[in-house]
Amino acid sequence: MALMPKRVKYRKQQRGKMKGNATRSNFVAFGEYGLQTLESHWITGRQIEAGRVAATHHLRREGKVHIRIFPHHSYTAKPLETRMGKGKAEIAGWVARVKPGNILYEIGGVPEEIAKAALVRVAHKMPVRCRLVTRRHALG
Repeated sequence: MALMPKRVKYRKQQRGKMKGNATRSNFVAFGEYGLQTLESHWITGRQIEAGRVAATHHLRREGKVHIRIFPHHSYTAKPLETRMGKGKAEIAGWVARVKPGNILYEIGGVPEEIAKAALVRVAHKMPVRCRLVTRRHALG
């Protein structure tokens, strides 16, 4: 089943602008290795699920996969061959809006080469360019 919110205050939203870099969710917090975006884009619930399946399949139920994004934003689309007017269209799907620097997925509890191979597979499923990042440990 595709990811989507259980309930929202307003069903239909405007598309909006995605300017600037991510100021939240831009560092590895839960796992040891992460997948970070380099571009702004909409990522659908199906793409997020495809990345999760690719990661868990490669890890063979070892370690832990954390998904750091969720599709909160709805988008609408008019049916084909429909005349203009008659109000805003029905909801076509749900997307997560990501900016450069957002962490999409994190993996922990497995060796580095296995985690990086899993994240490379996930990156192939994403519509944005990504890079692999590691956790920054505090000095002490």
